[in-house]
Amino acid sequence: MIAGHFGFAAGVKSRTPQLPTWALMLACQWMDVVFIPLFVAGIEKIIPIEGTRPGGYGTGVIYADYTHSLVGALVLSAVYGVATGIPWGRRNGLILGAVVFSHWVLDFFTHRQDLPLLPGNAGDFPRMGLGVWRYPVATAMVEAGIVLAGAGLYWGAALRAAPGSRRAHLAGALVLVFGLLTLGLNVAGM
Repeated sequence: MIAGHFGFAAGVKSRTPQLPTWALMLACQWMDVVFIPLFVAGIEKIIPIEGTRPGGYGTGVIYADYTHSLVGALVLSAVYGVATGIPWGRRNGLILGAVVFSHWVLDFFTHRQDLPLLPGNAGDFPRMGLGVWRYPVATAMVEAGIVLAGAGLYWGAALRAAPGSRRAHLAGALVLVFGLLTLGLNVAGM
């Protein structure tokens, strides 16, 4: 779920016009941004699931035991929230920290049971995830719904801020097209 994360951030932007769009877009992917160097270093892994085509929904079990653990997600959310709250104020920092944590919440619904409770899967507790990824069409529908809702909210807010503005229409259309293109890449891999 990549497009869904961006769709959620676009929806938040519609309600918090004071926040920079780039900060919201980075927030919704912050856990994955931190995941990348850990993945390259071999600390976190993606193990392909036999019999699935690479590149689509749920084609691997993700062992992101630090960045995507519940506690790790809370820590990354707090770090981002504090870092952005310093220049933009406490309320904005809390909003951005919550957007970071929304990534974990959306992943909880889609991921297979690969989300640990504690960093490094300390305590070897059962992993979490409802596994909607096992049903690619359902996943695509849920993600499309989030993208369309977020784009619609963003577009509406842009039009309210600048009624009749071509720039507002362009901004809303770009958010919608970006979200649908990202979703299309995921669906093409199914």
